[in-house]
Amino acid sequence: MSDILKNKRVLVVGGSSGIGLATAKVVSAVGGRVTIASRSAEKLAAAAAQIGVGVGTAVLDTQNQIDVEAFFQGPEPWDHVVISAAKTPSGPVRGLSLNDARAAMESKFWGAYQVARAAQIVPAGSLTFVSGFLSVRPSATSVLQGAINAALEGLARGLALELSPVRVNAVSPGLIETPLWSGMDAEKRRAMFEGAAGRLPAKRVGQPEDIANAVMFLLTTPFATGSTVRVDGGGAIG
Repeated sequence: MSDILKNKRVLVVGGSSGIGLATAKVVSAVGGRVTIASRSAEKLAAAAAQIGVGVGTAVLDTQNQIDVEAFFQGPEPWDHVVISAAKTPSGPVRGLSLNDARAAMESKFWGAYQVARAAQIVPAGSLTFVSGFLSVRPSATSVLQGAINAALEGLARGLALELSPVRVNAVSPGLIETPLWSGMDAEKRRAMFEGAAGRLPAKRVGQPEDIANAVMFLLTTPFATGSTVRVDGGGAIG
């Protein structure tokens, strides 16, 4: 793994926190030339300080077509692109406003779609989406999230054909302990994680590093394309 990514240009969209940040750290640690992108310059600066010397940063709103297309006009293509950017409102279909539903789709699906459409990637490179296990284990209170994740995984399979020989894959996480949950009351958050850990076959909730490991597998395995790697602690079967 260390030799495969050494000096390779790797873009992590959503690299300022959570799964994206964990992925950027691992890529940097094995010698990759990492650039992290997100909408917040402040969060990017804080994340870059954690990753260390040599990391690049880019303020990028994946929902802005003009910005996305302009960003990828650079003369040098990327070796690998990872898309882990999304913060989507959740709730039952009949309780979630249509505006919030559309915003969720814009953020997680169409944002990834626009990056995939514009990104210039070397023929031996890869594009990796981060979806979610609700694509195969629906929740009555998160129906839209499951549909979006399923759409992302379908997009990965189709693009693996269209963009060949660029490899396109998805990683499908289960419940991961990331800053996404920081807005929840601390006691409720702890109870949620403990309850989930008790139900999962793995008897623990996931950490961002668990998903980063799966992303690294896809980046460094030349025979992997059109695949979805589920890392959910057994959530889809539990």
